Amino acid sequence: MSHPIRSSSISKKSPMPYRGMPVPPPRRDAPIPPQWPSYIGTSQFVGTSPSGKVTVYVDPTLGQPGLTNAQDLVNDADRVVTANDTIFGTPGGPVTVIVFALGGNTDGTGGADHMSCDFVNGGAIEVCASFGDSARVSALFEAELSECSMGGNLCGVSTGEALSRWCASVIGNNALSDFATGPQWYQNGMPDYVDQTDPTDQDADSTGNGMVFISWLMSQGYSLGTIAQTMVSFEEAGTLAQVYATLTGDSPSNAWPNFSAAVNGLINGVTSDDPFGGATQPAQLAHLAPWTVEMAGKVFATILTDIAAGKVPHQIVASVRAAMISAPKAKASIGAPAVCSTRSHRLVASGKAMQAHLHANGPAD
Repeated sequence: MSHPIRSSSISKKSPMPYRGMPVPPPRRDAPIPPQWPSYIGTSQFVGTSPSGKVTVYVDPTLGQPGLTNAQDLVNDADRVVTANDTIFGTPGGPVTVIVFALGGNTDGTGGADHMSCDFVNGGAIEVCASFGDSARVSALFEAELSECSMGGNLCGVSTGEALSRWCASVIGNNALSDFATGPQWYQNGMPDYVDQTDPTDQDADSTGNGMVFISWLMSQGYSLGTIAQTMVSFEEAGTLAQVYATLTGDSPSNAWPNFSAAVNGLINGVTSDDPFGGATQPAQLAHLAPWTVEMAGKVFATILTDIAAGKVPHQIVASVRAAMISAPKAKASIGAPAVCSTRSHRLVASGKAMQAHLHANGPAD
């Protein structure tokens, strides 16, 4: 996601950032910060993740609460990167992130932003501070990171926005539940964005339709990784109906009727982005990449062998690490580079910046 996430469920007033605090002198080993999408203040270098892939800065005027957010992100960044690479089946590139009061907010509701959905032009990521709740900062980071992994193929349209929010939900442990758009789509009469893709990532209804549709697919046993890689393969012109047809082998014309019937059958309707409980479904091995299945089997076999041999815990851990190192790696797809517009892709919550069309017999222009 590259758009600030905001939600109509947020009624509390966002605390104002700490201002007027002295700016510490830059570290001698501090790298030069990139040009950010919107932030123009002092960029204080905080640290780089152990893998070297994620460099984190903070607005020093946020004080200790903001610095804590940034330090926590340094510590959590590699977990996010690894999980994101697994979903998309390809390794991503290095990125830089700054934590600041996006939109003047310090509770995470300012969302996140970057300029382009690839690692070359979109690797400078802005995330909103979330004082006392760094899990939201990690989720916002994943929202933008996932869009970089789309290689420009989905960025800026409703399908890509829904996918990036789902990645943030799964990897961020649903820390951004207040950004939900599914209920708004449902309340607005369930306009059909399965057979058509909305050419914007800022409409709550089309994004909400995508969120609920992915929830439905996941409830049928399809992993988020399988769904994500299928969606990316269709690029921006693809529809959710085409994704359905590829995964199920059914006709794309049956996607909307089957999906809408399932939604209408929900006892409580749509009250979240995951009304079908897709996130709670175990990923099936049949939907995992072959190298992932092979590695999992190797790890489990190693554990069982060591237990049978009476090895102590630290010896078992060492064996597992050795097994993972020797396991085959995912191969990056090779093809022509995608063309992605270099513009702000800001993740926003539905109640703050995302717009919802008023629908009568279909989506308004």
